[in-house]
Amino acid sequence: MKKLASVCSVLMLLFVLSACGTEKDKADDKAAATAVKAEEPAANESAVEVTDMTGQTLTFEKTPSSVATLSSGDLDMLLALGVKVAGRPTVQGAPIKELEGIAEIGNPHQPNFEKIAEINPEVLIAAPSFKQHEENMKRQGTEIVYTAANSVEDITQTIELFGQLFNKENEAKAIQDKISKEIEQSTEQKAEAVKTLLVYGAPGTYMVALPNSLSGNLLELAGGENIASDFPNEEKYPQYASLSVEKIIERNPEMVMLITHGEPEAVKAAFEGEMLKNPAWKSLDAVKAGNVIVLPSHLFGTNPGTKVVEALNVMKDSLGQVK
Repeated sequence: MKKLASVCSVLMLLFVLSACGTEKDKADDKAAATAVKAEEPAANESAVEVTDMTGQTLTFEKTPSSVATLSSGDLDMLLALGVKVAGRPTVQGAPIKELEGIAEIGNPHQPNFEKIAEINPEVLIAAPSFKQHEENMKRQGTEIVYTAANSVEDITQTIELFGQLFNKENEAKAIQDKISKEIEQSTEQKAEAVKTLLVYGAPGTYMVALPNSLSGNLLELAGGENIASDFPNEEKYPQYASLSVEKIIERNPEMVMLITHGEPEAVKAAFEGEMLKNPAWKSLDAVKAGNVIVLPSHLFGTNPGTKVVEALNVMKDSLGQVK
């Protein structure tokens, strides 16, 4: 019996020693793994990844240090966020004091590539129509971030995009909330539905704005009725349709709103002269009542940026003045 007890004691001792060895091995393995992990390069926590308005995803090692833009609306949003801008659209007329010191780099239709190369921004903000120049920009080390401005939602999403890209997310959220609140307040009481024709153009060239354009979206929010809502869109310009005088006369708008980049009175005179070639044009309710107006070009001829609520209020007030 004593012998058996002795054997059991020995076996028990061996079991305890084995268990202790196993726990020690586990502890040693864990310590080794931790040491190896510590030696591995840490992930770049300062990296920035964004998805632009075309669905393109871009990754930057850190927040971009320089940016330029060809759009006045995008410029407005960048400055509202407190982003330092190296290049801006070329503007006509007297220089704006707040923009002094920022290089002019042309516009979306006529970019100044020499000036863009001179300032060599890390990021260029542009519309999707700029894609044809993308490879040239990348070769000089500039990434293109594409934006859109075909609705109020596009504009607020662009603000969010800029917030992510330039580490200004809190500022972006504050601006988004402000715009949403003001839009809600402005649309609580919509104007009485007014049959409206939105015409975008320059002397000799006119198109009709559809609901999927920014002006079309603002007209809908203001309570207007777009008489061209079912016009077939242009392939190259999907937010617009060809101007069909026959359809317009048939639908008899109560208001005609003209949208142009500049020279509003010249555009209005040319448009009315063109339309008056058709005697039936004079019979339209809008023409008889004198409800043919030119919308402010800085709010409708281009992306208004953070001033989109101001654009909505102008649209709403214009509808409310229909005679």
